[in-house]
Amino acid sequence: MKTVLVTGATGRQGGAAARALRADGVAVRALVRNPEAPAVAALRALGVEIVPGNLDDPSSLRVACRGVDAVFSVQTPDLQDLAGDSETRHGRNLVEAALAEHVPQFVHTSVSGAGAHHRGVPGWKEGRWKTLEHYWESKAYLDELVKSAGFPHWTVVKPCFFMENMVRPSFLFANWVEDRLLTTLKPDTRLSLIAVDDIGKTVARIIAEPERFDRREIELAGDILSLREMAEVLSEVWKTKIEAPDLSPEEALAQGLHPAFVTSQVFMNENPSPAHPDEARSLGLTPRTFVEWARATWP
Repeated sequence: MKTVLVTGATGRQGGAAARALRADGVAVRALVRNPEAPAVAALRALGVEIVPGNLDDPSSLRVACRGVDAVFSVQTPDLQDLAGDSETRHGRNLVEAALAEHVPQFVHTSVSGAGAHHRGVPGWKEGRWKTLEHYWESKAYLDELVKSAGFPHWTVVKPCFFMENMVRPSFLFANWVEDRLLTTLKPDTRLSLIAVDDIGKTVARIIAEPERFDRREIELAGDILSLREMAEVLSEVWKTKIEAPDLSPEEALAQGLHPAFVTSQVFMNENPSPAHPDEARSLGLTPRTFVEWARATWP
């Protein structure tokens, strides 16, 4: 039986990977800062081995990586310090620990479009998207680090917009819970979409077949819909009308949308994600459509 170290296991992607791996009968080791945290109890209930550690503590990472067959790396920005280097520092520490412990497979989750794609969008070189530069370059840095580190097998998963962003309370809804979207995403902007559980299932599949998915960057999507189309699906499932107004950035700001969300959504309006369901299907992966996900989430 394989053993896999999962970071971020109390979060969305790490938790989804832990569940999918356990469903496949794989032994999972979760790195957690606080073994007594409430979210850790759910992992223990799945039979996950809990290993205390910290991504800022290389010695604890060496212990966590010792003897595992694969690592699933989830790195996220520090929301209290968006300009900081914690994401890249943590990712680098984990890569170095995995190499030192001779881990044969490293799977890292990034974001759709990071790298050559984001650097090629109109206005990037001219500095139009300066406030987004740190986010995108941090993602691209870790992708390149994983690819060049020297692991026998590596895969970078690049998921797109989470379907779970439509689960209230959510930043996409007015006051987080109303029947009206509060976003500067245009109603007809088409978004590549993925369900978090399908990220977990993809990771489990990659770990089960390291040779098949070796040295791949997988742009992962299960569907592509506009915000208006998603609102129509939710209206049907929730049996209540969900409005998707067409707001300018100025109108969205005036109604309370955080400036950082405004900038990122303007970027999304103008620069579609390269993730397409056809890529996943060509690899034998079967992520769900938005309708399938919504009907399963609210049966």
